[in-house]
This record gives sequence, structure tokens and C-alpha cells, in this order.
Amino acid sequence: MPIRAAFLLLSFAVVSVWADSPTITRDPKYPAHWWTPVPTNGVPAWEVLPQEAGPREVILSKRNELGLLSNFAPTPFEFHGKRYASLEGFWQMMKYPGSTNDLRATFPGLEWKLTREQVSQLTAFDAKHAGSAADANMKKMGITWVTFEGKRIEPRSTTSDEFYKLIVEATRAKVAQNPEVQKVILATGDLVLKPDHYQEPDAPPAWRYFEILTMIRTELQKQQAPFTPAQTAPLAPLPR
Repeated sequence: MPIRAAFLLLSFAVVSVWADSPTITRDPKYPAHWWTPVPTNGVPAWEVLPQEAGPREVILSKRNELGLLSNFAPTPFEFHGKRYASLEGFWQMMKYPGSTNDLRATFPGLEWKLTREQVSQLTAFDAKHAGSAADANMKKMGITWVTFEGKRIEPRSTTSDEFYKLIVEATRAKVAQNPEVQKVILATGDLVLKPDHYQEPDAPPAWRYFEILTMIRTELQKQQAPFTPAQTAPLAPLPR
């Protein structure tokens, strides 16, 4: 088959599939920009775009105000007497030595470019990258545990939900102490919350932040009348 003919046939097939794809009708009581299509050119491989949401779903995209619900968001909160700049900073901070006597601090051949306190004040990818550096050190040590208030916890434990409960408690603190976060989460009404990044199929419960937020949303809805979705306003996109 000539190349031109093959190209035309392929183009027709693609257009036909696109034309036959059902259009998802979004509930007009929610802000339309939550599903505004984003050009796929140059999009990071990890990102799930707003338009990929299924019926009655919404992607917690960092491209709009729903990004306030992300662990990356600069939503400071106090937890157990200490202040954190973001949930991501809180999470990654636990990978760092808690004192000079900490095994992670005394293990030979490791370099910790940041302190635990410094990481706790980071947000977005700054916090994520700090965590990646800590992961490399933990791998060299052959450990998988982190610490909170001096206690070792296994984040991926299949026999204990201690880490999950800690993350839930910290997420509740973030939501409770940030009125704008409360406004946005309540504005999602009864939509199914979905992550804006691809996750491993068997991700532990603590990683499934969208499910934790759904639980907290239900708690808030029982306490007060939901906010009108139109009250939320687009914010500058968070770093992706």
C-alpha cells in the first residue's frame, strides 16, 4: 500500500475513533474549568490531566484550585506542637535524622545536605526531591523505616496501620487549619476524587491521599452545609 494511502487510512481511523468516543457531560453546578482540556504536548509523564476524569470524577489537578488538596500545596499547619509548611514536607521530614544520636546520622559514608527541620519547611518538588535524597541514603543503610517523635514506623507495613493513621491525622490538621482548603474540598460535593499522578496499583493506604480527603470531606459535610462550588476561584497553578 502506498505510504500516502496508508497515512490517509490511519488518519481516518483515528478521526473515527475520536468521533465515536462518548462525550462526558459534566454537572454544571461545578466549575467547568476543573475539566478544561490541557494540551498533552510537553506534559510530564507522571501527570493525569483534568480531562481524563471519568463520569462524576474530578482530578485533583495542581493546574487549578484543586491543587490546594495536594500534599505539595503550601498549606502550613501545626501538628503535635510543630509547624510544617506542607504535608509533603511533613512526610519527607520523617526520613531524616531526628538527632545526632540517630542511626541515620551516625551511619558512615552518608551525606545529609538538609536537616530534618529544613525539610519540614519545604513544599512541592523541593520537599519531594529532599525525600528522594533521603531514600538514597536509606537504601545504602538497608532500612525502610522512618521516625516520628523518636519512634520508628514502617510506612509500607502490611501488619500495622500506624503510618496511615499518622498521615490521616496530619491531613485532618491541614484541612482544619486552612479555610481555603476546607472551601475547596467541600466544593467538590459528591464527586469522586482522583489523583493527578499515576500511582502504583498496590499503593499503601497512606499514599492514597484522594481517599483520605474523601473521608475528611464526608466528616466536614456532616458538620456544616457544603459550600457552593461557584465560591471557589482558580488559583495560580502549583509547581508540577
